[in-house]
Amino acid sequence: LIRVGTDILDGTSNGSDSKKLRVEEAPPSRVLHIRKLPNEASETEVIALGLPFGKVTNILTLKGKNQAFLEMGTEEAAITMVNYYTTVTPHVRNVPVFIQYSTHKELKTDAGNQRTQAVLQAVSAVQSGGSPSSDVQEALAAASSPVLRIIIDNMFYPVTLDVLQQIFSKFGTVMKIITFTKNNQFQALLQFSDPVNAQQAKLALDGQNIYNSCCTLRIDFSKLVNLNVKYNNDKSRDYTRPELPAGDGQPTLDPSVAAAFSKDSNSLLGKIPATGSFRSKTSVAGALNPLSAAAAAAAAAGRVALAGQSGSSGVLLVSNLNEEMVTPQSLFTLFGVYGDVQRVKILYNKKDSALIQMSDANQAQLAMSHLNGQKMYGKIIRVTLSKHQTVALPRDGLDDQGLTKDFTNSPLHRFKKPGSKNFQNIFPPSATLHLSNIPQDVTEDDLRLLFSNAGGTVKAFKFFQDHKMALLQMSTVEEAIQALIDLHNYNMGGNQHLRVSFSKSTI
Repeated sequence: LIRVGTDILDGTSNGSDSKKLRVEEAPPSRVLHIRKLPNEASETEVIALGLPFGKVTNILTLKGKNQAFLEMGTEEAAITMVNYYTTVTPHVRNVPVFIQYSTHKELKTDAGNQRTQAVLQAVSAVQSGGSPSSDVQEALAAASSPVLRIIIDNMFYPVTLDVLQQIFSKFGTVMKIITFTKNNQFQALLQFSDPVNAQQAKLALDGQNIYNSCCTLRIDFSKLVNLNVKYNNDKSRDYTRPELPAGDGQPTLDPSVAAAFSKDSNSLLGKIPATGSFRSKTSVAGALNPLSAAAAAAAAAGRVALAGQSGSSGVLLVSNLNEEMVTPQSLFTLFGVYGDVQRVKILYNKKDSALIQMSDANQAQLAMSHLNGQKMYGKIIRVTLSKHQTVALPRDGLDDQGLTKDFTNSPLHRFKKPGSKNFQNIFPPSATLHLSNIPQDVTEDDLRLLFSNAGGTVKAFKFFQDHKMALLQMSTVEEAIQALIDLHNYNMGGNQHLRVSFSKSTI
């Protein structure tokens, strides 16, 4: 076999300082040195650490030392893997392990080691979309549950049960899904029929974007091994028991919407390739992201299909408005946080209600999910999908007292540019606001005074390093909503306009 050379193999050091020292000593190499493996760790489980980053070309395990060497197909894949595991601690059988560059540039193992080669071939077959052999299945399943916990970051478009089912069913039979919101984040528990499928889905999909530059999947194994689903509706589904009731107050997904999703998106999502290197930061732009092209097309198809369905257009009906205070401009500003508002119409005979036309059905869904039940001008507003397909403008020459406004060509649309950073910074209304485009000569006191005058109490303030951006916390979410409506696009002098959005941070 190989000479181990200058790699440290005693495995006695626990200190992170010595670990860091060794990482700095060894330059990047496609051979990685893995320490602190549990006694019972198999070759397949070690290979599984490298699979998401690219092809694994060789492995050497040192059983008595609880260590291993893993050779990746390219140095780039090894660098991506080390960079990822410096931010996320890798685990084998729930035990944290350490990964660093080896001083070897390649592994020269005995070619007669047929078992290792067989395992490598079987695992690379899985990576290419083949069926795993029974011993590889056992090893992949050993450390995992059939239930995945999925968190969706940067959720610009709504993610439905059907979308999750389509994406994850590429890897095996999806039996049950439960969705919920926790800590202001959309989450799901998804159960496969087999732990191996859960392992493969996690390897291929963790860190991927469902749609271009947004809806990023963060995937872990759940501690649960079986989900208990009581209702089949738009929040939960047991695909093995179609007879389950919908549950009180939770309507099932409109069948026409479900059909639109399954028919159009399914054919376009196609097979999700499990290519390497997609964890690098550039994948956000879509260049290395195998999901981006297919799913962006699916998203577009979903929007087209949904737009033709009754009750699922891009038009919202907003009711229980404060009719003394509300204007088309204030609705444009608030709803514009979640999509590009095209037209607003306050109803002539019912001035506590308005129709708002977003640029597509997904933006309408997103605005509805974030703003329904929020307080605006002292009243809890209700936001639902309208049956109208568009908002009509008043006939020429007819004065509707400024109740209808066309914002189609507004320069204030946040989401005109594909891949804009605004797609990644969409958060529920919160008491903390993110301010940007602040002129250099504006002080903290200036901004505190400006936001206090909007009607509220400024609880905390923090400039970013360059002073062009800041976080500002009001005492309530309602005050923050009010401040955003009043001060987004506020002219700070010198034709510099303040940008205001909700933040996920607290000060």
